Amino acid sequence: MQEASVMGLIRTILIIMAIYYVAKFFMKYIAPVLLVKYVEKKTGQQQTKKETVTKEGTTTIDKKPQQNSTVSDNVGEYVDYEEVD
Repeated sequence: MQEASVMGLIRTILIIMAIYYVAKFFMKYIAPVLLVKYVEKKTGQQQTKKETVTKEGTTTIDKKPQQNSTVSDNVGEYVDYEEVD
């Protein structure tokens, strides 16, 4: 059976502290830069999707497709209702 040594404990504490400070440095300096680049990339993609090949001053009208809404007679009886205050 192995016994824990003082040097092993100190080494473990130093490794934990090093990981903590590296993560802290990453979150403080590197993560915001990466996040800003990611957001700029996504907003740039959305703006390019919105900017189509239309010229300034032209008007485009998007018509809704006609829906063939047929009500079948076997759906039941229609019951009118009144709102109660």
